[in-house]
Formats: sequence, C-alpha cells, structure tokens
Amino acid sequence: MSNVHDNEILSYEINLKQNKIVIHTEYIIPNKTENTTIFFYDVLAHFFETQLPGSIIFDIDTYDIHHFITENKEILEKHKNYSWPMDYTTIDELEGKLIQEQYKYFIISSSYGLSGWVLAKKYEINVIEM
Repeated sequence: MSNVHDNEILSYEINLKQNKIVIHTEYIIPNKTENTTIFFYDVLAHFFETQLPGSIIFDIDTYDIHHFITENKEILEKHKNYSWPMDYTTIDELEGKLIQEQYKYFIISSSYGLSGWVLAKKYEINVIEM
C-alpha cells in the first residue's frame, strides 16, 4: 500500500447508507502531484476531530479490536443504551461481536488538523500520479 504520510486532506465523504468513508488527499513534490483516495469499507463507526483546512495526515495505523475497546471504554459505556456502535449488553460482548465480524480499528494521526479513528472491515488506498 502507498504511504499517506504528509498528504493534505482535501475533502472527505461519509456515506452512512453504504457504510463507506472516502478521504481525498493530495501530496505535492517538485514536478509531481499525487492525488490519493483512501477508502474505508463496511464502516461501523468513526470519530473525527480538529478538522482544519490544510489538515496533514501523519499516518494511518491498524490496530486490533482490543485496542479499540481499551481506548474508547468511556464513550462505549456512555452510548451503550443507544445501540452504538451496535446493540450489546456488556463491553466483553461487544468486543466478541466486533472480533467475530472481523472489524479493525484504524487510527488516523495527523501532523496538523484532522485526526481520529474508523472502525471498519477494510481500507484501501488509490494513488493517481499527475
């Protein structure tokens, strides 16, 4: 997969009906521009913060579901009664369901601006050199 380090986020689209997030980025170096599109498929939940014009991606890392549960325990407890991100009774039950359904925890870290995470089954990167 291509490296998205130092790509500027131009826009993103969250399609709730298709459970898909698309992030459009650009990386400019002398004599070449890369337009990179990042696709997240089978998205169950996401959290983005500090969106700013000129947001720069540092990296996108993939972690296991246990990492997701550990880092987001407070928000999961808070929204459990609203069936977010899915219907569950206990955190252990949620973790088991997410593992069984093969979700992954993608963390988008930034050098500047937008950061957050996506809980999805897969992602891919498409690079077009100009």
